[in-house]
Amino acid sequence: MADLPENVRLTPDGTGVIILDQTQLPTRKVFLTLKTPEEMYEAIHALRVRGAPAIGVCAGMCLSALAHQRPQLERPAFDAWLREQADYLASSRPTAVNLSWALRRMTALLELPLPLPELLDRLEAEATAIQAEDIAMCENISRYGLSLLHPGDGVLTHCNAGPLATSCYGTGQGPLHLAAREGFPLKIFADETRPLLQGARLTAYELQQAGADVTLICDNMASLVMKNGWVQACMVGCDRVAANGDTANKIGTSGVAILARHYGIPFYVLGPTSTIDLNCPDGDHIPIEQRDGEEIRSLFYREPQAPAGVKCFNPAFDVTDHTLITAIITEKGICRPPYTQSLAALFE
Repeated sequence: MADLPENVRLTPDGTGVIILDQTQLPTRKVFLTLKTPEEMYEAIHALRVRGAPAIGVCAGMCLSALAHQRPQLERPAFDAWLREQADYLASSRPTAVNLSWALRRMTALLELPLPLPELLDRLEAEATAIQAEDIAMCENISRYGLSLLHPGDGVLTHCNAGPLATSCYGTGQGPLHLAAREGFPLKIFADETRPLLQGARLTAYELQQAGADVTLICDNMASLVMKNGWVQACMVGCDRVAANGDTANKIGTSGVAILARHYGIPFYVLGPTSTIDLNCPDGDHIPIEQRDGEEIRSLFYREPQAPAGVKCFNPAFDVTDHTLITAIITEKGICRPPYTQSLAALFE
């Protein structure tokens, strides 16, 4: 069993949420305590806490913490106020479906005819359960994913879907961490993942800390390492999976999938069933978050590296077509085409 997470947890009194500020890594390890709705929104929007499963865990804990700050309210005024906070937090990042999924799961408890003290206990228990389920989910996804690899394989990954993005080993990088823990030899290539450098700052950091054989490459080097025969599989996470198997993940993922198809390399998407949105028919219907152009112009640079005022196009995600995906790996098993059938079967 993996160690308990430190990246997202409730304060001892239950009225706040402690997160590891991922924007400070790898040079500084800083923990923040979130108390107000505005602090919680900013932490999610600014990617201080990020990764689809971790966002869901954080959202559940945030709503529980806010609820525990208002024990003096009476129902139904309490219910209306908490739903407002849930809607506000849900607007912080529109693409990752885990965020709205966790918030809906929490607000569903408002339908229970309970006295407020009992309701507060149920909200905290539900937030804790979401995290416990995330740990078990990571364990299962990692096991299924590792079953597709062979000792000595080269694996290329994009963005960050490891322990920081979840509550355990991770999703897209979960098999790589499990392999390191069990002495299963792999050679890992981590894309830096522009413009926010989650691969360089977070994935490379996590895998190095785990003792894995990891090599950091620029995003535009993926084709070369594939051509050299150094990559036998690609593994990435996901923020939303449409009913037909189209997946949204960090910008640049679709390019990796296209290259993998060209070189005949399996391309695997790993994520929990909570990221599967059967109400979304295909990738054209996935909302794509647009972010500030300063992330391209000046973020992480001592001086701006682009002309002031130049127009920027900065989508946080792109959509990988289902025809490019070899398999989608969930905690319930490995789904293969046709995804309209295999994904739907997970919920039967």
